[in-house]
Amino acid sequence: MNQIDETDQSNPGGLFSILVEYISFFTESRPPMSIQWFPGHMNTARREAAKTMEVIDVVVEVLDARIPNASCNPLIEELRLARQRPSLKVLNKADLADPTVTQAWLDLYNRQPGISAVALSCNHAGDAAKVPQCCQPLAPHRTSSAKPLRMLIMGIPNVGKSTLMNMLLKRRIARVGDEPAITKVQQRHKLNDHMAITDSPGLLWGTIKDPHVGLLLATVNAIGHKVVDDEAVAEFLAGILLARYPARLTARYGFAVEGLTSMDVIDAIGKKRGCLLTRSGGGIDRDKAARILLSDYRNGTLGRTSLETPAG
Repeated sequence: MNQIDETDQSNPGGLFSILVEYISFFTESRPPMSIQWFPGHMNTARREAAKTMEVIDVVVEVLDARIPNASCNPLIEELRLARQRPSLKVLNKADLADPTVTQAWLDLYNRQPGISAVALSCNHAGDAAKVPQCCQPLAPHRTSSAKPLRMLIMGIPNVGKSTLMNMLLKRRIARVGDEPAITKVQQRHKLNDHMAITDSPGLLWGTIKDPHVGLLLATVNAIGHKVVDDEAVAEFLAGILLARYPARLTARYGFAVEGLTSMDVIDAIGKKRGCLLTRSGGGIDRDKAARILLSDYRNGTLGRTSLETPAG
C-alpha cells in the first residue's frame, strides 16, 4: 500500500510544488468557480431534517472516506448541535480510500466530544451491520421497545446512504445508482423491536464557493456531472495523483510521470488509449481521456487513494 509521502523521490518537484501548480491553475488561469447545484427537493429535505432531528437520538452522517472533510455538510452539524444530538460519522467507501489516511481521520473524529466514527463499505452486509452497534453507545438509554433507538441517516448526495439502508434492512427499499440525488423523500423503517432508522435525501449546501471543495466533490461524483466540466475535474484529480500517488498513474497507463503537469497527464492518457479527434487532424480527445481517468478513479481501478488528509 502506497502511503502519502511528501518527499516522494519519484516526484522530484515534491508535493508542495505540484499542489501550488494545480491550485494556481484553477484559481488564476481559470475564472473563479462557484458551483450551484441544489435540486428543488433539497429545500424540502432541509426542512424535514430539522423537524426529524427533534424526534431522533443519533445522527448517522455518511461521508465519503476519500474526502471526509469535503463531504461533510456543515448544515448537518448545525442541525444536530441545535438539538444536542450525538453523531456517528460513517466513512463509507473505505475500500476505495488509503487505509493509512482513513485511520488518521478516524483518530481525529473519535477525539471529538459527542462523535464516534467508523470506516466501512456499505456494499458489505457485515460492515453495514456495524452501524447500529456503533450508535447504541451514543444513546445508551434507548434500548427497549418502549424506548427504541431512533437513528437518522444523513449526508450529501451519492455517498451511499441508500445502499446502507438497503443493507441494514436486507431488502431493496431505497433506489441506488451512480448519479447523485436519487432519494427524494425521507423513509422510516424498523430494524427490530428496539431500533428504528430513517433515511433522508442527500443534502448539499446551495452554493459551493470554495473551488477546491467543489472539485473534490465532483471528482467522487457527489454533484451532477453536468455542473462541472469533466476535463477540469480530471486535471484537478491528476494534480493530486501526481503529488501523492504518482506510481499509480505509471502502473495503470504505462508512462513515466516525471516532469509532467496535470494537463500533460490527460494528454498522455489520451495518446495511450487512442483518444483521437478524427475531425481535427488526429488531435487528442481530452474530454474522452478525462472521462477514462475519472472512471478509473471512481471505480477503484487506480487503487486505494485518498484526496484529502486531516493535515490538509
